[in-house]
Amino acid sequence: MAKEIKEREGVVAFGEVPVSLIGETVNEGDIAPEFTLIDKDFNAVSLSDFKGKTVVLSIFPSIDTSVCAAQTRKFNKEASKFSNNVVILAISKDLPFALGRFCAAEGIDRVIALSDYMYDEFGYDYGFLIKENRLLARGVVVINQDEKIVHVEYVPNVTSEPDYKKALKAVKATMK
Repeated sequence: MAKEIKEREGVVAFGEVPVSLIGETVNEGDIAPEFTLIDKDFNAVSLSDFKGKTVVLSIFPSIDTSVCAAQTRKFNKEASKFSNNVVILAISKDLPFALGRFCAAEGIDRVIALSDYMYDEFGYDYGFLIKENRLLARGVVVINQDEKIVHVEYVPNVTSEPDYKKALKAVKATMK
C-alpha cells in the first residue's frame, strides 16, 4: 500500500508565492524519525549515526543562495561554542558536489552538509518538502540525546533566516 500524501497549504511562502508542503509534520515531543542522507563523498549518513548526541537539523532550499549560505555560516560559527556532543547537520536537496564545494570554499568545518536528493526520505518524513519545486523549505529541528524533538521551526518565508536564538536556546537546554 502506498503512503498517503499529506499536503499542507499556507504554512510557507517562497518569496511572494505561497507553496504547499508535503509529508508528515514533526512536532516538539515527537521521537525524531530516522532518515538517511548523502554526504559530499556520496556516503550514506543516518540520524542513528549520532545516537546519544544533540542533533541540530539546519534545513534550507539551496546552498547557492545568499540566505542559505548565511544560515550555514551562522550555524558553523555557533557550533564552535558547543562540545562534540552537539552535531549540526545542514540539509538540502543540493547535489553533494555543490555542498562539498561550498563547505571547502567557505571553511565550513563544524557543520556536516548532507543532501536529500537521492532518497526524498527526509523532506517527506519531516514535512519540509515543497510540492511545487521539490526543494526543502527552510527550518530548524533540534533533537535531544534521547532522540526527542525539542524544537521545530518551519520558517514562514524561505527567503528569511530562521530564529537562531530560539534554536540555540533549545540546544543549550539539552546540555543541562
